Amino acid sequence: MTSQAAANYTHYLKVDELLSLQQPLSDGPEHDELLFIIIHQTYELWFKQLIHEFTAAQEALEAGDTSRALALLGRIRTILKTCVAQIDILETMTPLQFDAFRERLGEASGFQSAQFREVEAILGRRDTRIAAPLLPADRERVEALMASPSLWDSVLFYVDSEGFPIPAEILNRDVSQPYEANAAVQDALVALHRGDAAAALVCERLVDIDEGLQEWRYRHVKMVERTIGRKQGTGGSSGADYLRSTLFHPVFPDLWAIRSEF
Repeated sequence: MTSQAAANYTHYLKVDELLSLQQPLSDGPEHDELLFIIIHQTYELWFKQLIHEFTAAQEALEAGDTSRALALLGRIRTILKTCVAQIDILETMTPLQFDAFRERLGEASGFQSAQFREVEAILGRRDTRIAAPLLPADRERVEALMASPSLWDSVLFYVDSEGFPIPAEILNRDVSQPYEANAAVQDALVALHRGDAAAALVCERLVDIDEGLQEWRYRHVKMVERTIGRKQGTGGSSGADYLRSTLFHPVFPDLWAIRSEF
């Protein structure tokens, strides 16, 4: 029998290490730089959790485990709501307060968030250009996910296994290529909604997630516009203009297309 010292809160959560990771670059430092760092580090923690939950959700869907899939997708929806809510905190910082330390960011940019690119890849984004600004190891990880089945591919497998046939050419498609909305898939989804209430709830959770991601993108755009206006973003990005171009592109277009069928 081995003995193990009782876990201490500070040691278990690595609190000392965690609190040492906020290192403002301003000479002052500028008061608001700490907030900026904490918010973005918190986002990275939530992205890590989202990747963890999405991976488990894909496994549950492919195993036909409806109840577990519902629980995991519901948790993902709630995490996305938390990510949106954090923007309220960031917007308490005025443009002048941000500008006081903005130049210290150098080439650092949210476009370099490898974990957010992983989330996008899991959700089906297939554009290797977004991996270009990343560090080599991060780029490999994102590109590997872009060559792997997305969450939607797992959903299609689930729908088919629930007895609502998906065309073989869709199930066996090249998953490294972008998915395009498909009428036959939409017919299967309509039949599923009418014939399997539990599986239909899985689809509704996916719509919640899609809507949550679109809400996060919209709030992100407005926050950037509010803070830097039409200025170029850090790292050479086009700032709000690029972010605006990502709006209103649903992740699961088939689930939106069938709304008028009921």
